[in-house]
Amino acid sequence: MQTLTEKLLKLGPPGGLCDTTVVANLFPDATVGARRLLVHRAVQAEELIRLKPGLFILAAPFRKSEAHPFTVASLLHGPSHISLESALAVHGLIPEAVYQVASVTAARSRSFKTPVGVFTFQRVPADDPRAGVEAVKLEDGAWVFMASPLRAIADMVYLNRTITWAEQGLGYLTESLRIEPENLAQLSFRPLAAICRSLRSRRTVAYLQGLRREVRHGC
Repeated sequence: MQTLTEKLLKLGPPGGLCDTTVVANLFPDATVGARRLLVHRAVQAEELIRLKPGLFILAAPFRKSEAHPFTVASLLHGPSHISLESALAVHGLIPEAVYQVASVTAARSRSFKTPVGVFTFQRVPADDPRAGVEAVKLEDGAWVFMASPLRAIADMVYLNRTITWAEQGLGYLTESLRIEPENLAQLSFRPLAAICRSLRSRRTVAYLQGLRREVRHGC
């Protein structure tokens, strides 16, 4: 077993996740080059998996707990929040399982195909990236930022540029996304004003406003 792996096993980082800061704290007297060599040897021995430069996870046999995919997503690329189909599934609005973690970011779009899952980050420019976003505690005790149902819908509409309220209306949600009308009737519009102020898309704002009118009149 590699020296770094032994140290990480004793430390027991949640989910087996660690970064260069953790490595530096474990080997404070080592040079940067020496630390890189320790990481390289652990990766070569398949005891440590590189998720991206500077972010790692212990291989499955060496983990004391499993990392939640949302926790991994929050560390891979930021600032970002869980959104789109991933958030809609968590909120119980779409029926199908989601096989990759979908996030939205105010930075550039990225995607990561890793041994622990596929993670996508799509750019949605916003004056306030956290508008309609909530801090959510996961089962493993970690906290992540996640879109509220209304923000997840806003992100979906923004990224699907052919969608307008005038053309698709409620059908985009009930037919394309298969959200049940009774679930839409339970939507909270409390973050609507903040989302509309933040997003730089008249089309998306018009869709959300149309949705609110429809839901208030009974969808």
